[in-house]
Amino acid sequence: MGADDKVRNKAQEAKGKVKEGVGRATDDRSMEAEGRTDQLKGGLKQAGEKVKDSAKKVKKAVKD
Repeated sequence: MGADDKVRNKAQEAKGKVKEGVGRATDDRSMEAEGRTDQLKGGLKQAGEKVKDSAKKVKKAVKD
């Protein structure tokens, strides 16, 4: 997984947590939902990167 991708995905998750907290504090359900969505997107991107990394490792192991 590229370090910049990992940082970007973690930043999206953090942004989502902040949005969710602000939405909850201001009773803005739309913002709260956006925050949860941002967190989910960041997590899914992280999972996708891990799958790609695993596939590369398998490919290398089979090749060697």
